[in-house]
Amino acid sequence: MAQYIQVVEEENDEPVEIPSEGDGTLLLTTLSAQFPGACGLKYRNPDSGAFRGIRLVDGVLHPPDGLWGNYQYLAVFPKGKENKRKGEDGFDSREAKTKRLDKQKCSDLIVLGLPWKSTEDDLTKHFQQFGDLLLVQVKRDMKTGQSKGFGFIRFANYDSQVKCCSQRHMIDGRWCDVTIPNSKEGSNQMMNRKIFIGRVTEDISADDLRSYFCKYGEVVDVFIPKPYRAFAFVTFADAETAQNLCGEDHIIKGASVHVSSAAPKSFDKGGDRKGYAQGGYNPGGGWGQGRGGAPGPVGG
Repeated sequence: MAQYIQVVEEENDEPVEIPSEGDGTLLLTTLSAQFPGACGLKYRNPDSGAFRGIRLVDGVLHPPDGLWGNYQYLAVFPKGKENKRKGEDGFDSREAKTKRLDKQKCSDLIVLGLPWKSTEDDLTKHFQQFGDLLLVQVKRDMKTGQSKGFGFIRFANYDSQVKCCSQRHMIDGRWCDVTIPNSKEGSNQMMNRKIFIGRVTEDISADDLRSYFCKYGEVVDVFIPKPYRAFAFVTFADAETAQNLCGEDHIIKGASVHVSSAAPKSFDKGGDRKGYAQGGYNPGGGWGQGRGGAPGPVGG
């Protein structure tokens, strides 16, 4: 089970809780997603008062003595970058401080892959475990009232948003994904980390896909629909790793499979929510019109 590690940029700042991996380690990519440019962590030894660095091996941060404990950790930045973050007087500039505060404002989050039967009450019941909600909405067809298979939520607290976006969600028996819509940050968090695997044969298992693709980078999720539909989804921890594989053919268990992006081809350029109703995934050839205009399965 993931732990939440309290990390600050500077002592006395409001901490951000960052989820660890199942084995208790923390990925550097997870840290840098919240603290861009961070290259490590340190904490203050309560006995000596001196700072201690956290061991970093191959992009993985290991907890001191096997446990993160109740320490508050400071993000570590390269010296050149750290100097740029401060003004000539040694204190953060007003502009830099404002940017950090803006970054911590809550956004509307899109919930993808909702079961058709899910209601606002179902979403509220699930997501209120992360914190107070300001918005809960299931998008529906104006004529039929049928759910389009996605919705929107908004938290009152930024830490709640971070916790929610760090994991997949089982709602009414189906895995759903939550991300920030119409933004580079949201795309990198979820959609661009996921690839679509076409021409998957029946004898290729989730373990086969995980074993094959883990040589390119950390695989955090593998999904093969049941009953058999000749395709699958693989999600990486790093968006760049996933996107670098797109457009290629790979041989797995003697079968040639094709890798493409699992992200919808485009979101609405106007920045509103209509873009998510333009099409759903078509197993035969990419993204196309789905039932009720809803985005198709994105991995669960």
